[in-house]
Amino acid sequence: MTDDRSVFAPLFQDGARLAVDRAVMELRAGRPVVVEVADGAAVVAALDGIQPALYDAFSGTAVLALSASRAGALGLAAGGPIAVPLEGLCREAACRLAAGREETSPAAWQPASPAGIAGIALCKHALLLPAVLACGAGPTPPSAQRVLAEDVHAVLERGRDPVEIAAEAPVPIAGAVDAKFIVFRGGPASRDQVAIVVGDPDPGQPVLVRLHSACLTGDLFGSLRCDCGDQLRSAIACLKGEGGGILLYLDQEGRGIGIRNKMRAYALQDEGLDTIDADAILGFGADERRYDIAAGMLERLGYRRVRLLTNNPDKAEALRRAGLEIVGRRPLLGPVTAHNQRYLATKSHRAGHLLDGARRFEAS
Repeated sequence: MTDDRSVFAPLFQDGARLAVDRAVMELRAGRPVVVEVADGAAVVAALDGIQPALYDAFSGTAVLALSASRAGALGLAAGGPIAVPLEGLCREAACRLAAGREETSPAAWQPASPAGIAGIALCKHALLLPAVLACGAGPTPPSAQRVLAEDVHAVLERGRDPVEIAAEAPVPIAGAVDAKFIVFRGGPASRDQVAIVVGDPDPGQPVLVRLHSACLTGDLFGSLRCDCGDQLRSAIACLKGEGGGILLYLDQEGRGIGIRNKMRAYALQDEGLDTIDADAILGFGADERRYDIAAGMLERLGYRRVRLLTNNPDKAEALRRAGLEIVGRRPLLGPVTAHNQRYLATKSHRAGHLLDGARRFEAS
């Protein structure tokens, strides 16, 4: 290997991104990180999946920090993320509190610290429950990953991450034999994202595009709780019928909260909550997805003028903000059944999805 180490320098120039990426992976692995703020540092650990020994290691001065959405679900008017002293709160009770299974006195809550707020943001990015233990007193683990709180917010709020094509190949699929899969590297947590190009759409003309967030339960297993699988198959048929188009299959399960939190939300829905309230109980917003990476993928493929295949006006607005031209919208409607009726009603009445023309029938 050459002695000229300067060749490696570009890989480490974005120190803030590097620290955030490493902190995300550490939290997913169950290890704490050190979040540095203006007046010191705090040890922060994700509550999601925490081992008993690590939970017990946090002293009586530690707090449990929860998101603003969770504060609202608890009926607290804190206006932002909140924290409660960990003293006297066992691990099981803390987990129940964070996941909407237990309440506590409003008098016990206080505004979360900057370190706790940064930890919550990291957990969301890691697809973990947005709940952290934070301790600003005592020594910090010498081998723990360190990250500046201001870098966490700056990196996670960046408008556009660069993407590059990692692999591509023709993949004939049911309903569209002439299809090609293009895998992109980059974006949130460097997760792979996929563009499925049907036919050979002309970059000089507005291209029909479907932004489809991954849904393991609906797309793969045919879950009846949502309309995702129906929309996926209908979208492919529409692209084929139009003579070509692009479906971006985005790794944003459960409107951006991840599969484990989606299952938690399903359990809460079975107790009577709708999908938006269930996500709020867990500490998430009504929709945690981002579409700036979708804009980057389309631009990388040479398409800037889009006819969007969607019922969700927010998708069109997100692509406009990212610099693409939206020249039209085509609805993508499926059947309403006894299993998905409540879910679709919530999307229509609370999330603003345009579903007036959805086909209805009684499921057996």
